[in-house]
Amino acid sequence: MQSDVRGRELDRRIVAALQLNGRAPWGTIARYVGTSESTVLRRAAQLTESGQLRVIGVVDVLRCGLGVPVLVRFRCRPGTATAVAEAVAARPETRYASVLTGSADCTAEIVLPSHEDVARLEVHRLAGGDDVLETETLAVMRTFTSNHDWDSGVLDADAVAGLRGTDVRPFEEQLWERPPERLDELDLAIIAALGEDGRMPYKELARQVGASESTAARRVDSLVRRGCLRFRTLAEPDILGFTVEFMLWLSVLPGRLDEAGQQLASHPGTRYLSATTGRFNLVGQVALRHFGELYRHTTDVVGALPGLQAADVTLQVSTLKRAWTPTPATRTTLEDV
Repeated sequence: MQSDVRGRELDRRIVAALQLNGRAPWGTIARYVGTSESTVLRRAAQLTESGQLRVIGVVDVLRCGLGVPVLVRFRCRPGTATAVAEAVAARPETRYASVLTGSADCTAEIVLPSHEDVARLEVHRLAGGDDVLETETLAVMRTFTSNHDWDSGVLDADAVAGLRGTDVRPFEEQLWERPPERLDELDLAIIAALGEDGRMPYKELARQVGASESTAARRVDSLVRRGCLRFRTLAEPDILGFTVEFMLWLSVLPGRLDEAGQQLASHPGTRYLSATTGRFNLVGQVALRHFGELYRHTTDVVGALPGLQAADVTLQVSTLKRAWTPTPATRTTLEDV
C-alpha cells in the first residue's frame, strides 16, 4: 500500500514537472521530483502507455492567423447532453468539449477560419439536430491565460524557476496585441510533427520535416519565442490532485474587464481565461482540489472581482476532448462516432 501511495505521488510530481515544461530533459525532471532519471523514464512510459499522459505541440491559432476560437454553450433535451457533446467533440474543428451541469448542458471550443464564419456557424447541424434546444456562441477576443501556462502548485518555486525559467508570464499577456505571425511550409510541418509527439527529439523531427537538425531546433525556438507554438501536457487534473473542474461565465463592466481578467488569471486554480464577445465577456475554466473549496472560490475569488455584474458557474461532469485530443476515458467512444 505504501509503495502504491509513493508511486502515485511520484507520478503526480512527474506530471507536474511536464506541465511546467513539456520538453524538459528527463534528467532535469528527475532532479526536481527527487528520484533517478531511469525511474522517471519508467514511470512516464507507464503513464504514456496507459493513456494518462501525453505531451503535444499546439499551435496558437490567433497568434498565427489560422482561425478564431469560439465558445459555444448548449442547452439540450433531457438525457441527451452526453450524446450532443460526443457529436460535437468528434468534429475536427472542435478543440475542447465537456458535459456540464447548471445553466448549460455542455460546452465546446470550436476554431473557425475567421470571425466572419461565426455568423455562419450551423451549431445545430454540428451537434445532432433536434436534441439541441438553444445555443449561445461567444467569440474569443483575448486570452489572459491558458492550460499551457497553468502551474498546479505541486512543485516548489525552485522547481518552477528551474523548469520554466524566471519569466513565467503567459505568452498571451506579452503578445496578444501584435499582428498575426506568418508561417511557412517548414513551420507548419514542424507544428504538425510536434502535434503528434511534443517530446520528439530534434534529430527525428529534422528527418520528418526534411531539414537539418540545427535548422529544426532553430525553428522550434523561433516558433516558441513568437508565441506560435506551445507545449501542452495532456493529463487529467485528478492525477495532480484536482477533483473538481468548472466553467465560470462572467459579465464584467467593460472598463474593468482587463483588471478583472488579470486578477482572476493570477489565481492558482485558473487553468484558462479569455475575454469574449456576448453577454458573458469573461469565461474561465477552474480546477479545485475538492468540492468544498467551490463555495469560498465563488464568494472570495469571483465575488472580489472588480466590475463584476453577474456570475454563472457550471460544473464539468465529464470532459471529452482537450487540445484537439480525446481524453482517455472517451477516446474509444469518439473514434466510433
